[in-house]
Amino acid sequence: MNHISVQELAQRLSSDDASIQLVDVREPQELEIASIEGFVNLPLSQFAEWGDQVPNLFNPQAETLVLCHHGIRSAQMCQWLIAQGFINVQNISGGIDAYSVLVDHSIPQY
Repeated sequence: MNHISVQELAQRLSSDDASIQLVDVREPQELEIASIEGFVNLPLSQFAEWGDQVPNLFNPQAETLVLCHHGIRSAQMCQWLIAQGFINVQNISGGIDAYSVLVDHSIPQY
């Protein structure tokens, strides 16, 4: 599995590259506290509700960046996406917590 730093994420987001797929696997209550615009929320706890829809929602060939709070749940999602045939999946190291500390201090920590 590949990793991307939060600094690299910030650069990618500022490039307005529409081909990047952004997935946030945190829970809805976490999104209410802190979020980054452009991410599609697929809470891991609700996997049964969205798991079979992933091939229709996302392109397995496109670059897919996955976010969570610290990088653990997103790593799990990355492994699953790779098992589903996704070829360019990257886990965002440190998650939104690192992003709020190192990139955008306006995003609350929790």
